[in-house]
Amino acid sequence: MLLILVLSSVLYGCGGSEGSSGEGSDSKDSGDPKVLIFGRGGDSVALDPATVTDGESFKVTKNIFETLVEFGEQDTEVNPGLAEEWKVSDDGLTYTFTLREGVKFQDGTDFNADAVVKNFERWMNGNEEAFYYYKSMFGGFKGDEGHVIKEVKAVDEKTVEFVLKRPQAPFLKNIAMSPFAIVSPKALDELGDKLGEAPTDAGTGPFKFKEWKRNDKIVLVKNEDYWQKDYPKLDQVVFKSIPENSARLNALVSGEIDLADGVNPSDASQVESNDQLQLFERPSMNVGYLGLTSTRKPFDDPKVRQAINYAINKQEIVDAFFEGRAEVAKNPMPPVISGYNDEIEGYEYNPEKAKELLAEAGHKDGFTMELWAMPVPRPYMPDGQKVAEAIQADLAEVGIKAKIVSYEWATYLEKARKGEADAFLLGWTGDNGDADNFLYVLLDKDNIGSNNYTYYSNDELHEKLIAAQSETDEAKREELYKEAQEIIHADAPWVPLAHSTPLLAGSAALKNFKPHPTGSDFLGEVDIEQ
Repeated sequence: MLLILVLSSVLYGCGGSEGSSGEGSDSKDSGDPKVLIFGRGGDSVALDPATVTDGESFKVTKNIFETLVEFGEQDTEVNPGLAEEWKVSDDGLTYTFTLREGVKFQDGTDFNADAVVKNFERWMNGNEEAFYYYKSMFGGFKGDEGHVIKEVKAVDEKTVEFVLKRPQAPFLKNIAMSPFAIVSPKALDELGDKLGEAPTDAGTGPFKFKEWKRNDKIVLVKNEDYWQKDYPKLDQVVFKSIPENSARLNALVSGEIDLADGVNPSDASQVESNDQLQLFERPSMNVGYLGLTSTRKPFDDPKVRQAINYAINKQEIVDAFFEGRAEVAKNPMPPVISGYNDEIEGYEYNPEKAKELLAEAGHKDGFTMELWAMPVPRPYMPDGQKVAEAIQADLAEVGIKAKIVSYEWATYLEKARKGEADAFLLGWTGDNGDADNFLYVLLDKDNIGSNNYTYYSNDELHEKLIAAQSETDEAKREELYKEAQEIIHADAPWVPLAHSTPLLAGSAALKNFKPHPTGSDFLGEVDIEQ
């Protein structure tokens, strides 16, 4: 996502000193550096793109590192990136990429085929504790039966070849994702584990890492030698952590920041009526959900999970907290994704049916549980605490006593990933626009301990999802995904809540900011009118 500093009443000084938002001189001379301050709801977890899954990390890494192929400006169509062109063999097993000439890493070393091979070898020889996103998208690591990639080799300096064990329909979209950005081999050798804390001169992107003050700000500076001529337009980008949505909007109105992520739907009219501001809608490609950890009692019983689905009034949650900027969810992926099953009838709000199922499961008098609430606003859920309180009230009506629990964001994600929650609020913004990126990544048994936080496992589902991955006929893939959604609906490992249209607001002086549906915004073309 983007950070923008409108150099209006609040500017960094001519000398280029970096303070937090609001510091600096009032000068508007054309020679002033262009600094964008982007206010967001939470801090990044780490800045090694291969080791994280959270959107706050990818907001930053997207602008330091680049991938072989890139998505379109505001869609998930595959376009050239660090690779200028590619060819796919007739059997779908070999991908040959021709790399872009004249690209250098920020440390001055050459981007070439050996660099690509070194990155993929790093990931393939890793494990899920280090690279669990890699495991999610490519079925494991070297030696694992499900691992899709057989070999990555440098044919010559500017040609790299991928050989797959089986066809993978979303392969190009997978490698366009932020986790698979190419890092300088020199940086990998010299920085080691420190890469995630300070990726100095490690990428090929438009901005270079400069500074990180935890839970405050991350500062990036212009890459003067960026391979795309005349870019970036900005001299500096500051990602500023402001947890409260209302406080973030106030900071925008007062000129302390230039771009605000996570605008409350109820505040949209305030932004639209202010001629000094502009409202942005991020193309919707997400789902917010309540996960039910199926290895923890009583959530190991499908009847209990179904009961909770019936107990929650999803329409009231959407009406109360999304203000018309979302639709009630019934499936784990949004309707914009190919293969969405609209024939499925969502669980209606029916407390009596919920009580009936609880009684059948041996919980006539209900039970006690923990309900984890996100500590930060997310695009798919503007206020996790309030949503949790609404769910808590609904569950109480059917005899379930839920205690709301929360943790600092990185801790919340880590503990939930390890299966420590009874039920947890979370969500997902699609990485590549493919059904595989929702259903397989979030709910397949292969991804337990990585992105499958519910630890849900179903062998029939697994067979369908692997078949869909390998199927190149799009109509057949869609049918397999529709059948997969029927299995998930019956097993109910989630309570799908909402598909939202995330809102951002920025200064009127902000130019060429185009929110991306993945939530990872390229800032190289963004400008500020001085």
